[in-house]
Amino acid sequence: MNSRVPAVEARQLVKTYPGDITALSGLDITVEPGTVFGLLGPNGAGKSTTVKILTTLARPDSGAATVAGHDVLRHPDRVRRAIGVVAQNSGADPVATGRENLQLQGRLHGLKGAALGRRVDELLERFRLSDAARRPVKGYSGGMRRRLDVALGLVHRPEVLFLDEPTTGLDPEARSAMWDEIGRLAGEEGLTILLTMHYLEEADRLAERIAIVDRGRVVVEGSPHSLKGELRGDAVHVELREALGEAGRTVLGGTLGRLPGVHEVLIDGLRISVRADEGAAVVPALLATLERAGVGVAAATVARPSLDDVYLRYTGRRYAEADSADQFVLAGGAR
Repeated sequence: MNSRVPAVEARQLVKTYPGDITALSGLDITVEPGTVFGLLGPNGAGKSTTVKILTTLARPDSGAATVAGHDVLRHPDRVRRAIGVVAQNSGADPVATGRENLQLQGRLHGLKGAALGRRVDELLERFRLSDAARRPVKGYSGGMRRRLDVALGLVHRPEVLFLDEPTTGLDPEARSAMWDEIGRLAGEEGLTILLTMHYLEEADRLAERIAIVDRGRVVVEGSPHSLKGELRGDAVHVELREALGEAGRTVLGGTLGRLPGVHEVLIDGLRISVRADEGAAVVPALLATLERAGVGVAAATVARPSLDDVYLRYTGRRYAEADSADQFVLAGGAR
């Protein structure tokens, strides 16, 4: 693949499902070769639908996309030869052994003989599965299965690897181990890796660039560091004892916004979030203002900007709240 051609490019992707459910509403992304790129968003945001289109498993209603320089609609076979895909659900045969799964995958991609054997041994060793290679996959732990899934996606040495929420369902220890595997993979292989991610910490740790996806579109794109750096100052979060009405939010928001050093104010449910030059210096005036307004405070914290603050700024809601709300969307079939 020509290094000057984007490894992945999507323009104005639109996809709807029966029942007038919009999964994508004009999504744009560009992934440069050799980078780790993350699609970050809650359930129902459109991440998995995007991956299905880019891996030729679904067709968009409109828009265009290329992967490894190949058009996903005009040349799907070329795209499939150039990519590896690790879906959310394991594609391994649970009755077969780890070695047998890798051998079958290799044969499907045209490998055979000594070359196939060497590649299988290499992947078993790399993903620390050599000792379990002759055991049926149904006896593997969750972390071992996910490592095998990634190995299966790499058998044919793809140019672009798609990992669709690779750590979903793993315990914290297995999740951290998978993060380490992905980091080593990116560094040693020089692959282009496109991740869909559900965890903010995962995006911060793994991705060189992220696109935050909300309701089927990209609301902001950049490196985690640069996106957090755009939010100057500190984040001050105040937990309220009772939620405010709409009129109260409007009046209080205007009052807090006039406090010295305060740049942004968002009142969402039981939480007030404020951007300030010096968070610790603003807290006393902020609490005094709330007390005069008769607003009860349960807790107040000051922190450096996080990806949750970035998500809040560009979508108007917190990540956890969006994830909870968008669970309902999944009942209609959109992903």
